[in-house]
Amino acid sequence: MSAFRGNPGGGRRIRLGRVGRRRVQTVVMTLSVLMAVASAVAAGSLMVSASAPFDAAFARQHGAQLTVQIDASSAGADRISATAHLPGVTASAGPFQTAQISPPGPGGLDLQQSETVVGRSTPTGGVDDIVLRSGRWATGPGEIVLSTDADVVGPGTRPGSTIKASSAADSPTLTVVGLASSVTGSADGWVVPAEIALLRAPGAPVSAQMLYRFSSAATTAELNADRAAVAAALPAGAVTSAQSYLDVKLAADENTALFVPVMLAFGVLGLLMSVIIIASVVSGAVGAQIRRIGILKAIGLTPGQVVRTYLAQALVPAGLGAVLGVALGNLLAMPLMSDAGEMYGGGSPGVAWWIDLAVPGAALVVVTLAALVPALRAGRLRTVEALAVGRAPRSGRGQWAQRLAARLPLPRAVTLGLASPFARPVRSAALLAAVLFGTAAGTFAIGLTSSASAVTAAREPSQRIPVTVYLGLPVDGAPGGAVPGPQGSPAATQSSTTIDPAKTLAVIRAQPGTAAVVGQTQGTVTVAGATGAIRARLYQGPSATEAIALISGRWFNGPGEVVVPTHFLDTTGHQVGDSITLIDRGVRIPVRIVGEDFDPGEAGLTINTDIGTLAAAQPELHPDFYDVTLKPATPVAGYVSALSTALKSTDAQAEANQAEHLNPTQIAFDAMAVLLTLMLVSVAGLGVLNSVILDTRERVHDLGVCKAVGMTPGQTVTQVLTSVAGAGVIGGAVGVPVGIALHDYVIPLVMRAAGSGTPAVVQDVFGLPELALLAVGGVAIAVCGALLPAGWAARTRTATALRTE
Repeated sequence: MSAFRGNPGGGRRIRLGRVGRRRVQTVVMTLSVLMAVASAVAAGSLMVSASAPFDAAFARQHGAQLTVQIDASSAGADRISATAHLPGVTASAGPFQTAQISPPGPGGLDLQQSETVVGRSTPTGGVDDIVLRSGRWATGPGEIVLSTDADVVGPGTRPGSTIKASSAADSPTLTVVGLASSVTGSADGWVVPAEIALLRAPGAPVSAQMLYRFSSAATTAELNADRAAVAAALPAGAVTSAQSYLDVKLAADENTALFVPVMLAFGVLGLLMSVIIIASVVSGAVGAQIRRIGILKAIGLTPGQVVRTYLAQALVPAGLGAVLGVALGNLLAMPLMSDAGEMYGGGSPGVAWWIDLAVPGAALVVVTLAALVPALRAGRLRTVEALAVGRAPRSGRGQWAQRLAARLPLPRAVTLGLASPFARPVRSAALLAAVLFGTAAGTFAIGLTSSASAVTAAREPSQRIPVTVYLGLPVDGAPGGAVPGPQGSPAATQSSTTIDPAKTLAVIRAQPGTAAVVGQTQGTVTVAGATGAIRARLYQGPSATEAIALISGRWFNGPGEVVVPTHFLDTTGHQVGDSITLIDRGVRIPVRIVGEDFDPGEAGLTINTDIGTLAAAQPELHPDFYDVTLKPATPVAGYVSALSTALKSTDAQAEANQAEHLNPTQIAFDAMAVLLTLMLVSVAGLGVLNSVILDTRERVHDLGVCKAVGMTPGQTVTQVLTSVAGAGVIGGAVGVPVGIALHDYVIPLVMRAAGSGTPAVVQDVFGLPELALLAVGGVAIAVCGALLPAGWAARTRTATALRTE
């Protein structure tokens, strides 16, 4: 016995020897820490990338704070270049020559949508570095790099495809050699500088683009001053337009505001679950070796050596798992970060170095603390007490459960399994906690993913519209040009329309297969008592078919009623049911707010109303396009072909709305949510696996007795699986409501962070089929975690089991 006193080497050999012999437990502990660290690295990376995503991308790409379009015919290149040296300008790029192209739509349809193309020889230049997403940069004539945000980019656009500069027969054809993005959306495409002259339409003005960064550009007022300084340095009227990065930031923040808090929730959930599972696995592993502790003390191990021994037995596999977890976490995080880069409009920065250090360090601290409590208890145990406790449960514990289960009309293997958890209530509670937490995490994660999908559907009801008929398309030089219509549909200014809307509407309604027709246009109004212009989305016809999801109230039924988003109510201090006054072209129009909709776009200041509401100010107002809903079983292609023929006399153009390809933001979110959900459930399964392995090893002698009296391997598997089935049922029954409650608490916070209330379609995403499957998920987690030890127990020979103490 004295050989161990003052001999730390003996304790070290014991520590390493026990790690090597308890292979299954060591593997489980290693895998638990590995999965926990990997999920924490991935979650932590997402949390970092979700922090001010636009600001991070803007800094990485040296975004332009002001993008200025200049009439190069009135200001020479030298004078334009001289603006780079104005006081307050810290960096600039340009001048770059620009041209406008109008690629035809599907089937060669001339949509007259203008795209800005910039002549730029390299993607970098100190300001507004362009990030290539695929392909390469344009290096010769006839090549173009398209922005991923360009309207012409669709699901089939990829390097090697071609586009025409316009619908004209002699229009140049450009080969797409790359897809790229600018954090401030400075252009829709880039070509070599020499290509611009070939793309510029005859008689079109010569235009140039300058990109600036300033020493003071944090507010709109400062940027307005910077713009004024640039304009003052050029001939009067030379500055034709200017885009502020603050406007782009607002749009980007609106796009991600609904997803960033969800990513943060996933990150916190992953970190919390990692801590719980690591603590459960380690404390269970150390606590299962009480009898071993008594033997070591009996041969002379000191209390300090006992503590160090069991700390080492926890830290050795945990250290290996932490190292492997960091590697796996980085492999998993890279595609997630790439998706996040697409989501947030910036490149993928990779995993921050401090995350790779902080996460495994924190995991080892958690392992140490989790193992320290049972290790200290083990060190304080008296030798006789430790030897007496052994592996067997306390005498008499759980016998009442055995007697009760034996009365059930079930096979004996099943009743033994149902009663066994009551013999070790602490171990069973740990298993139950793992199942409960895994089920709750899975429910919460699935709910978040479903809510995110519902957000997209709620904000873009026009995706359900199969056919759109366009009336007035903007002509060259029309004031304002094309502006985005509702949910991104192109619309035109009223001044450019030459088509008779009533005649067009009659043709559409007469077409076989037409179910409903809704006309749309838009305008700008002000509200008495509020500041700034407010966008008005105007409908004609049964607009309820395209109603944005409602938070409260109802959709408008006719003129004089408006539906507004949450931010409008918060900004103006009104509520549903109040009357307000719209001002359009000096005409005051009283209206009543009848509904609150889910529309946080346009800074949450868009109103929806009937086109007749503004008739007093604009009696000539009419739709710019008609959305057509078809009768069931009506083929879209055949309908569009027949309608196009019928519309030839009106010059209106019908177009089939392509099946909406998945939003990149939604794709990125779904990929991250699915992967993190799988990792969370896997970690929970490892917690179950660890608990069942420990329990099975402690009951191996009892299993041997059962086998000796005739229990078959199949019955042994049944007994082990049944022993966790109760925890699976209870964990599922409790974990699902907990996950739903957490979802119902978080979603309103997310919606409020985005400046909106919560529509029912986003909140209520759990139906009865989903709830039933989720409840069964608790049993699935428990049974899957128990399959390995159940197979081990079935394969163990009877003699071997009986010899095991």
